Amino acid sequence: MKVLVIIPAYNEAGSIKNVIHSVRNSDIQADIVVINDASKDDTAVEAAQEGVNVISLPINLGIGGAVQTGYKYACAAGYDIAVQVDGDGQHDGKDLGKVVAGVMSGEADIIVGSRFVQESGYRPSLSRGLGIRFFSKLVSKIIKMSVTDTTSGFRAINRKGIVLFARYYPGDYPEVETLVYAASRGLVIKEVPVQMQHRQHGKSSISLFNGFYYMVKVTIMLLLIPGKNY
Repeated sequence: MKVLVIIPAYNEAGSIKNVIHSVRNSDIQADIVVINDASKDDTAVEAAQEGVNVISLPINLGIGGAVQTGYKYACAAGYDIAVQVDGDGQHDGKDLGKVVAGVMSGEADIIVGSRFVQESGYRPSLSRGLGIRFFSKLVSKIIKMSVTDTTSGFRAINRKGIVLFARYYPGDYPEVETLVYAASRGLVIKEVPVQMQHRQHGKSSISLFNGFYYMVKVTIMLLLIPGKNY
């Protein structure tokens, strides 16, 4: 099966090479595409030096636009499985095989790497932890299955999901919304335990203010999803 690892990156020059090496050191044979979201640093240069495909967006689209670009690429190129891996170094390549396995076997359409399905030692900040718990409870209620880590960007998607997300993907803060969107379209979602690190370089896009905006906006979108026709 053809597997593509999608790495969205904005100003991740300090970590992008390590992320690429981590993916290459995994037990999964996969192509890699880095979606450079109009970075102001040398993210594109650093990635290109590793010999991977780099798509540089002319303007900053945000995480949703960058990831959807990766799905459009995967869809057009005929990949069977796409894996999202953040460009900031939080996701460990040693867990790549675990995330991909359930999709390869047909167990699920989407496998999410979760920090909380079992004890992993990961400790989010108080505000982030509250947001994670809030959305986990809300999403679990909406899709009628238990989900522990709705904000995880470490996930593998099969061809059905690739086509779905190439057609529509939320623009900002998309991780939570895409799970409900996918479940409402009949995709099967499962979680597997993974280890994650805190960001080593760069700066998170979520501040206290836009974190509040994020919770309100995403909550409204989640409640509207079942009636949407894309």
